[in-house]
Amino acid sequence: MKLATFNINGVKARIGALSDWLGDKRPDVALLQEIKSVDEAFPRQHFEDMGYTVETHGQKGFNGVAILSRLPLEDITRGLPGDDTDEQARYIEATVMGETRAVRVGCLYLPNGNPAPGPKYDYKLGWMARLHDRARALLAQEEPALLAGDWNVIPQPEDAARPAAWVEDALFRPETRAAFRRIEHLGFTDAFRARVRGPGHYSFWDYQANSWERDNGIRIDHLMLAPQAADLLRDAWIDREVRGRDKPSDHVPVWIELDA
Repeated sequence: MKLATFNINGVKARIGALSDWLGDKRPDVALLQEIKSVDEAFPRQHFEDMGYTVETHGQKGFNGVAILSRLPLEDITRGLPGDDTDEQARYIEATVMGETRAVRVGCLYLPNGNPAPGPKYDYKLGWMARLHDRARALLAQEEPALLAGDWNVIPQPEDAARPAAWVEDALFRPETRAAFRRIEHLGFTDAFRARVRGPGHYSFWDYQANSWERDNGIRIDHLMLAPQAADLLRDAWIDREVRGRDKPSDHVPVWIELDA
């Protein structure tokens, strides 16, 4: 089972780039963030014609997440538990029925949180606390599960080309990294770091200041595996070359392959 997380930065604006990538790389499951579309306006038929089942949790003009799957999906839920007043579309969960076993998949678009400190940062930390609770509930099921998407977290200095530039940013503040580690320390494995060590591996390059050309990137898109999923991990990698294509997202896909 090959799964990829990809912040597409607007499904309508990137439908060509997304379609080309899906056609070229053919992931079994694509976890999309920042679709920027309500459910009714998502180009569902287009992707169904490409062989994908489509499940969305959208919001007009902002946020939004989706799961595209060549494999059967069951038990779809929308929204992160813990706050019935939260109207931002940032989380969708489903069970992917693999050839040999099922995998519970949570697709997330974690809040950016800037400017920090401030209300947006408070929302980010509160959202991460709710995600911690959901992560713990997934672990209690003792089944293969993962939480994947745009975490908007730079876990370590080596995950930024210029870490000093991010010291006061919500993506790198100590409170953010501590919240990320609390989830990790429940028993989740950062799939990419389980396979690849060292600096120079990024999943996001800003559109401004020639960040891509200068390789001034950060790694903020993560697939975090529960122990039962980590046991199935065959490989993990970043699809870096996608950033150099026409009309790219500012993110690139991050992949895992599971024995499922």
